[in-house]
Amino acid sequence: MNEAQVKLKRTESILLELIPEALGALNDKRLHELNVIEVKCSRGKSDAKVYLDPASFSDEEKKTYISLLKKARPIIETHCLKDQGWYRCPNFTFEFDEQLKKSQSMEELFRKIAKEPQ
Repeated sequence: MNEAQVKLKRTESILLELIPEALGALNDKRLHELNVIEVKCSRGKSDAKVYLDPASFSDEEKKTYISLLKKARPIIETHCLKDQGWYRCPNFTFEFDEQLKKSQSMEELFRKIAKEPQ
């Protein structure tokens, strides 16, 4: 791992701590219950994808949360800037992480295949 990759990972881990803190500081209580699973920054650190735990939210609720987060994005970015003293903060995009659900459904398919007589 070279120096640039280490800096990128460090930034991602800092953001993984700061974003939930910023969400907790917002006035909207609905955003307090969101869990940040992972943050992935682009190579130049100009953009960052924030992956959220889908928990048991319906599709409608997910859309509502995404629109709330889009509105709160400047506040969250400002919080990160002030906390770290950075000159620039990545532009956040929020997504619900569906990888866990996909892997669970694949494991279920494998179990069904294993049970079938050959």
